[in-house]
Amino acid sequence: MIPISAITDEFAPELDTALDAMAAVGMTGAELRMISGRNIVEHSDDEVADLRARVEKRGMRVLSIASPVLKCVLPGGPPIDPRFQQDVFGSAYTFDDQLRLTKRAFEVAEKAGAGIIRVFSYWRTTAPERCFDSIVMALRDLADQAAPRGLVIGLENEHACNVGTGVEAARMLAAVDHPALKLIWDPANAAILGEIPYPHGYESLPAKRIVHVHAKDCRVRDHTPTWGALGEMDIDWKGQIAALVRDGYTGSISLETHWRGTDGDRLQASIICGENLHKLVAAES
Repeated sequence: MIPISAITDEFAPELDTALDAMAAVGMTGAELRMISGRNIVEHSDDEVADLRARVEKRGMRVLSIASPVLKCVLPGGPPIDPRFQQDVFGSAYTFDDQLRLTKRAFEVAEKAGAGIIRVFSYWRTTAPERCFDSIVMALRDLADQAAPRGLVIGLENEHACNVGTGVEAARMLAAVDHPALKLIWDPANAAILGEIPYPHGYESLPAKRIVHVHAKDCRVRDHTPTWGALGEMDIDWKGQIAALVRDGYTGSISLETHWRGTDGDRLQASIICGENLHKLVAAES
């Protein structure tokens, strides 16, 4: 059975509340992004060690540092595409911050025992293809730094960034054919850009280079998502999970809820989605 996990702040801003709920729905891994209102890269070494201990106390492990690396404007690039909301999650950084953020992301990943550092591809412009070479250079440099540390750079296809669809991700992975660069596949993000994530987006990807999967569900109109309970909206999660099993996927499927339920209760909404994810994965195992 594919293990399931979550970005903790989707359940609650307080780590212990999130971890207790995650463990209750059968999750075995955690991604660290925002903890008590601060991005994970802004926590001290002692704080990160404490966060790791609290995760492992529950029989779970830290899978990924959900960093803000390359989630910024590319200087000299085309204009930013105004159609897509830029979710910063405490990460309103600039290009000039990237060297510091990168160094800190590696330190935090090693301190937390995480194998994956999530990165992006600069805020999406009106001409993503014109940013291609700059992204290739940045990702290759990150992968070169990750390899000797035994870490993986996980490029997420993010709809608000220049690599947002399965097709775009496949082209980038082909250009940076590096063992330390892999993909964090997010079907819902691809759907916001108009791609049918499964089967079309997924089938364009080299399955063996998918290191991690983010799970959330939505309906999309005019590039705007309406979030809902996982497995009850328009993303074909049953088909996607079956394909991952078929292709021998060895990573985790990690909940990134986004939906806040009918009354704004993120904890209850994430519990519902976590339970749905557990059932979907169990049905295909």
